Amino acid sequence: MTAMTPGSNLPLNTVRVTVDVAAPVRLDVSGLLLAADGKVRSDADFIFYNQPSGPGVSYRSGGGSAPDSITVDTGALPPGIERIVVTASPDAAGQSFQGVEPTATVRDADGGAVIATFTPPKLGAETALVVVEVYQRGGVWKVRAVGQGYANGLAGIATDFGVSVEEEAAPTPPPVAAPQPPAAPPAPQAPPAPAPTWGQPPSAPATPAPAPAAPVGAGKINLDKGRVNLQKNQTVSLVKGGRPLLSQVKMGLGWEPAFGGRDIDLDASVIAYGPQRNHIDSCYFGKLSILGGAVKHSGDNLTGEGAGDDEVIVVDLGRLPAEATGLVFTVNSFSGQKFSEVAKAYCRLIDAASGEELVRFDLTGAEPQTGVMMAKLIKQFSGEWEMTAIGEFVKSRTVRGMVKPAAQAL
Repeated sequence: MTAMTPGSNLPLNTVRVTVDVAAPVRLDVSGLLLAADGKVRSDADFIFYNQPSGPGVSYRSGGGSAPDSITVDTGALPPGIERIVVTASPDAAGQSFQGVEPTATVRDADGGAVIATFTPPKLGAETALVVVEVYQRGGVWKVRAVGQGYANGLAGIATDFGVSVEEEAAPTPPPVAAPQPPAAPPAPQAPPAPAPTWGQPPSAPATPAPAPAAPVGAGKINLDKGRVNLQKNQTVSLVKGGRPLLSQVKMGLGWEPAFGGRDIDLDASVIAYGPQRNHIDSCYFGKLSILGGAVKHSGDNLTGEGAGDDEVIVVDLGRLPAEATGLVFTVNSFSGQKFSEVAKAYCRLIDAASGEELVRFDLTGAEPQTGVMMAKLIKQFSGEWEMTAIGEFVKSRTVRGMVKPAAQAL
């Protein structure tokens, strides 16, 4: 049995595999059959409690005393289906995964032998989760740990993968019994939000699907509306116009001495990791190029004075080797001064070709520590990259001391 981490994958040596998803609270578990474009072919490819079987995929309820599960028969999947994603959401309306630690157990559907387990780390305000996926690569079926959270529940997952939400018509108001005296017309109001018929078990009343949102610590937003200002723990998908951003980008990091303080020597770095959170290499003032030149550092700034970015790290997303699936951007105080002596620390992602600022994260709080993890870029199972603001302080004056805490932040 293997304990998986986000992004890790394993080949399957069985044709039929079952994924159980257990948690301290009851979960609704579902499976979606996806074609090469990452979408379902129709709503019939959404397998859940109201539609428990489809071609090669079936749902089983645990009845509240056992985990719900999705079983995938890779030999019975229709041609063109390349991935099956297994999702979960708390059964209680509006409940998030805050304090709830779900665990997926992948096992041989026929013999029962456990193949792997996966517990997504650091969940918070997410109300739905893509837990794992069963996918085909080079003619071999594999399972991958995902752990992608959504702030807008199953509705967010459904629309993301092309499921149409069936809507009920708003009720017709009763006729007026007698003419009424004229009155000023009321201000126009939006009709009540319709309810998805698939979003609740048959015994529960339907509730309106929440609107897409991106609160602190959760949600999925992209670059379609222009520059994104991130808050701590918030994530942006590097997708614009439906296409993943795979060009060259710059991560600019800047700071100023705090309120008339002395010069402060900070060092920006980026640490590269593989899918098992294994350290691949680090790019910093002493090693200005890594990963075959796909990541390059601008060089050291000894004071932080002057307008604009103090240090810049250039990342060619399209040239990164396949084994590099995570990048963590850090800043350290080599001189030993604390971040409580720093003002206006920030990082920003820039399109290297156009100079357009895409994403910005301003570090609003400071702690008397010598290191901070500013942000991370994570390659998703879909091939796109996501940037998440971290803003966590650690005790380390050099990038070497950041390798372990940064791996834990992935």
